[in-house]
Amino acid sequence: MTNKFEAGQVLDGKVTGIQPYGAFIALDEETQGLVHISEITHGFVKDINEHLTVGDEVKVKVINVDDAKGKVSLSIRATEEAPQKAAPKAKKTTHSAPKQQQDNDNAGFNTLKDKLQEWIDQSSEREAFKK
Repeated sequence: MTNKFEAGQVLDGKVTGIQPYGAFIALDEETQGLVHISEITHGFVKDINEHLTVGDEVKVKVINVDDAKGKVSLSIRATEEAPQKAAPKAKKTTHSAPKQQQDNDNAGFNTLKDKLQEWIDQSSEREAFKK
């Protein structure tokens, strides 16, 4: 029954039913697949009914075919281009970093053994400065 479909195929289907967890899509006369709620569109979907209605024609991509159970997993969002993410906002800095922090920024990945003496020296400098 489902051996005519393969993962990766892009097909046209028709929404035949909507449940809180996903939408059932008729791929042909005898085969239906399920689009899980997470595969409806890019981003968070609270209510599938805001995106689909019974009878809608949709383009779907076959994600998985389970011949033993006769199930076809589908995705609508895999057929759509992902929206561009907005560039992260730069953080405002109102003061410069302390001298020790600036020195550590270019240190990269060091083992604890390598950094131990540096930390002891920094601690000694702080203690001398407090006195």
